Amino acid sequence: MDSKPVSRRTILQGAAVAGLAGASGFVPTKFAIGNTAKVKVGIMLPYSGTYAGLGEAITNGMKMAIAEKGGKLGGRDIEYVAVDDESDPAKAPENANKLVTGEKVDFVVGTVHSGVAMGMVKVTKQSGTITIIPNAGANAATGPMCSPNIFRTSFSNWQTTFPLGKVAIEKGYKNVVTMTWKYAAGEEMIGAFEEHFTSRGGRIARQILVPFPNVEFQANLTEIAALKPDAVMCFFAGAGALKFVKDYAAAGLKGIPLIGPGFLTDGVLKGQGEAAEGILTTLHYADNLDTPVNKTFRAAYEKQFGKGADVYAVQGYDAGQLLVQSMAAVKGDTSAQPALIAAMEKAEIKSPRGNFTFSKAHNPIQDIYLREVKNGQEMVLGVAQKGLIDPARGCMAV
Repeated sequence: MDSKPVSRRTILQGAAVAGLAGASGFVPTKFAIGNTAKVKVGIMLPYSGTYAGLGEAITNGMKMAIAEKGGKLGGRDIEYVAVDDESDPAKAPENANKLVTGEKVDFVVGTVHSGVAMGMVKVTKQSGTITIIPNAGANAATGPMCSPNIFRTSFSNWQTTFPLGKVAIEKGYKNVVTMTWKYAAGEEMIGAFEEHFTSRGGRIARQILVPFPNVEFQANLTEIAALKPDAVMCFFAGAGALKFVKDYAAAGLKGIPLIGPGFLTDGVLKGQGEAAEGILTTLHYADNLDTPVNKTFRAAYEKQFGKGADVYAVQGYDAGQLLVQSMAAVKGDTSAQPALIAAMEKAEIKSPRGNFTFSKAHNPIQDIYLREVKNGQEMVLGVAQKGLIDPARGCMAV
């Protein structure tokens, strides 16, 4: 065997390690050995179809938050592994397994569609992979499916519209039509509204459910015109929300107030134009929140991406902040999962939406704002409900 010259430095390094081993039984830990390995962050979001814009905004916001803190997590470089989930619940388990089993990611960040989220959560709950939900509001994710490794930096579907029931009554709306796509998010949002609205004496004239992702609304709008309700409460988002609001106005229904969760206008307000004027919504964020944190965030986002930030970018940004904070607390040791989860549970997120902490079920405890579209802008009228905690029905942790 060929021999190679050995430097004095190599001999000294070997002696130092040998001395440590002999003196104290020192053995480099798995983490110490792998400390230079990259943290693998799996991203499971829609990058095509109706919700493509939402996936892009979430990704932008998350990466921006991490970049602002040096572009590392706990001192370690990052490898992002992205999967387009196509907002298809049938593909959710397969896509989640690509990240968890195939790529062996340290974290999963996803997703937008509530139906997809439930398939994803089933996989990550079983594997124990720490998961951050930056949008999907499926109540069950922090309800019956709650788990120590599942966190949310967005909202529960219940949170977004429960306060709207009281708002509607205070506006004098007693007879309301509800309308949404027929899938978990829509049904849970109108369900929360109906829960609060009817408890205060309101009546649901008709519940209209549209197959997802159908955007042909004409027959439904004709039905609404015939019912003549005091108001219409609905949930649509992304391209569906853009089209619904324009179709609603074009059908001559502007005389019937339109209310809903903020997704009805967020991210698509500019495209909706005059059709969106007067729409009243509740949400945990508004573009023009007058706080230094929000102003700084929006300026930085627009400078970096050439477009205005929206609620989806905020939720991604806060997912990034949660990763940064918790990984700093464990000095990048992803193997120290109990300590990592504990750090996430104690995190205080200084968000553009306003500061928030996490409930026992790992859902944000946050203010829900009342907003109205005026002169093409989303104006904050006030706080519809302060520090709202999702009830997390079915979660054994609460």
